[in-house]
Amino acid sequence: MSTILVVEDDVDIRELERYALASNGYKVLEAENGKEAVSMLEQEDIDLVILDIMMPVMDGLSAIKAIRYTLQSSVPIIVVSAKGDESDIITALELGCDDYLTKPFSMNVLNSKIRAVLRRLSETNASSTVHHAGLLMDKEKHQCLLDGNEVELTATEFSLLYLLASTPEQVFTRNQMITKVKGSDYPVTDRSIDVQVATIRRKLGEYGQRIKTVWGIGYTYKES
Repeated sequence: MSTILVVEDDVDIRELERYALASNGYKVLEAENGKEAVSMLEQEDIDLVILDIMMPVMDGLSAIKAIRYTLQSSVPIIVVSAKGDESDIITALELGCDDYLTKPFSMNVLNSKIRAVLRRLSETNASSTVHHAGLLMDKEKHQCLLDGNEVELTATEFSLLYLLASTPEQVFTRNQMITKVKGSDYPVTDRSIDVQVATIRRKLGEYGQRIKTVWGIGYTYKES
């Protein structure tokens, strides 16, 4: 049974989320603000966090920073917020959240996102290989095969494609891609990422269409 921490200052919304998640078989813990959430993460074994942005004491963005940089935790975080501007979504993603859902929202959609994030995490932890309908990547061998034929990729191209393909449907900002592949201090521009992605698409041929541009944000990988 996966344990989910719901971080929400609105009692009615928190109760709705708690009931819906519990009905789907999850163990649910609750926090009223970011500070309380960070404290609970230090004490409890939590598999995923549902996090609001606008909260008293410590807001959601500050909580993401604390979770990622102070606690050094990689626990999946799904933001559920009324702040739906493109800039808000980009900021949360670049700070380290895994997905973003704007209010008002459907609990069916939230449950779908939770299942997808937990599934991706399980698959990533279970294997160093990625296999999607014709595409096979082996991280340990640094090998990329397309319908059984090897695709020649540079180290950076391989890392970028592996990042996207190993977490299908997850949207990455260009800055996230730079940080995850090269580190936060690496001098790479957003334009460089666009060029790398264009080259990967070309090398993959028709399969390159699986790498989708999310306008104004970054890129994601579709399995089909």
